Amino acid sequence: MSDVFISYARSTEAQARQVADALRGLGYQVWRDDELPAHRPYADVIDERLRSAKAVVVIWSADAARSEWVRSEAERARGDHKLVQLTVDGARLPMPFDQIQCADLTGWTGDHQASGWLKVVGSIADLTSSGDAGQARPQSSDVQEPRPRPAGRSHSVCVLPFANMSGDPEQEYFSDGISEDIITDLSNISSLSVVSRNSAFQFKGKHVDVRQIVRQLGVSHVLEGSVRKAGNRVRITAQLIEGAADSHIWAERYDRDLTDIFALQDEISQAIVSALRLKLLPAEKSAIGRRGTDNVDAYNLYLMARRHWVSGNSDRVGLEELLRLARRAVGIDPAYAQAWALMALAQTTLHFRHGASDDGLAAAERALSLDPNLAEPHAVKARHLDTYGRRDEADAELELALRLDPESYDVNFSAAFIRFRQQRLSDAIRFFEAAATLSETSFGAPGMLVTCYAAVGDREGELRSARLALERAERAVADDQSNGQAMGMGASALAALGEHARAREWIARALLIDPENRSMRYNLVCALSLHLGDVEGANDLLAPYLATATHSELQHALVDPDLDPLRDDARFKAMFADAQARLATADRPQP
Repeated sequence: MSDVFISYARSTEAQARQVADALRGLGYQVWRDDELPAHRPYADVIDERLRSAKAVVVIWSADAARSEWVRSEAERARGDHKLVQLTVDGARLPMPFDQIQCADLTGWTGDHQASGWLKVVGSIADLTSSGDAGQARPQSSDVQEPRPRPAGRSHSVCVLPFANMSGDPEQEYFSDGISEDIITDLSNISSLSVVSRNSAFQFKGKHVDVRQIVRQLGVSHVLEGSVRKAGNRVRITAQLIEGAADSHIWAERYDRDLTDIFALQDEISQAIVSALRLKLLPAEKSAIGRRGTDNVDAYNLYLMARRHWVSGNSDRVGLEELLRLARRAVGIDPAYAQAWALMALAQTTLHFRHGASDDGLAAAERALSLDPNLAEPHAVKARHLDTYGRRDEADAELELALRLDPESYDVNFSAAFIRFRQQRLSDAIRFFEAAATLSETSFGAPGMLVTCYAAVGDREGELRSARLALERAERAVADDQSNGQAMGMGASALAALGEHARAREWIARALLIDPENRSMRYNLVCALSLHLGDVEGANDLLAPYLATATHSELQHALVDPDLDPLRDDARFKAMFADAQARLATADRPQP
């Protein structure tokens, strides 16, 4: 069988032939569809070759982006973790492939030292390195470490999550926050390409060879470091590594008072600029030093609150703790826009899922008054407007949020959730896929994709999403055994994967540990209804949920395809009708 499968649109056949010939010259066995046998069905051969290939090279072009065949083959390769992407015309890639590294071979003439080609070959070498011992492989002298350069940018860097050396896992939020702020600072430099947070954080807690990161992400440099926070003192070590030579070009250790943390972050960013000999524009110099707050105590509280949010556990107790932290942060610094935005997200969730009176709109408006360019508060407003039937206004807020920050997890998840409520499942899938890519910890996005793909009859997409949701849910539960949201999503993923006995174990454990978690209970109902075929068990769990359901929760249940197996059941109909009657008499304040 072949090492490499090549997928392309017919209009780029010449480029596909050029790529195939170059790879064969390096010793790879390559297959593309010019080799289809005359006696076998096309689809059978494609399926067989895709399954057996160790790497799938997708040649993107404007026509390829519109081709159902190319997109299907790319999705199959993505799910099997063997996708290698390149573009030959610079056309925009379809989602979710635009969230994945793509080598630029626009105008490529066959130069084996071209940065885009080195990126492709490096990825293929990684994917095929576990092949049979007797099979031909490029030798080290044939392939150099890829160092692609985005147009107009002389260097690219991956900021790895700084290691928490405090001896206290609870301090993880602080080291993560430092890493994220340095990524944000460096992203303001036009001459420097910076790997996104979600791509960098996939290496969190892992011992990874720098050269592997360079090949996988196509960067020229890697920044790694550690943070030790003790009392009012902080020690940060950082080192910048040149990828091709795996050599340090800058390293430093800082011991400071915690009150100096902002100046310290600026020093690290400026040191990297100096080490790479970059020239900053005046606006870039000021952007590096721009912070949401100048108060260290408010900053620390915000990082603690944000850690709650990214855990994915939306139970009432956790969200109320988050709010206490955020309120304290804005109490210290009333102009802290990011803290107001986080407060708005939490209050909106508490309002829609737990019936809290404060709906988060005031906090969203306060955040926007302080920083009109924050995307998340616009997503909060869109969620409210859609819930109350004002869809045109909701769509306008959503489009603005996506324009302000297309790589925000919260914005993409909100867009997906709104489209799901509107029963526009293809759009919901697109945004949930983006959200799943933009967060390395989110189990909610792949969990919702299980529902969406099952509804549209895409079993392959359903299984792939269920595996990802389970993997992330297991990590979340290992980190916090009381994370009911993760247990509920994990049980549903197990049921979708056909692991029914284990799903039942998770359900029993979840109800024992966190029986009052509403979102968890609903996800368990979905598992019992759609995947386990247990109508009676689903109704038993749903009864107390519907008895206290909010307008938003009932609206969701009304359109959720996971509950379709229950809709003809007499008991379900009665419970749902009672919930509708109860809410019909309740006041519904308009946003």
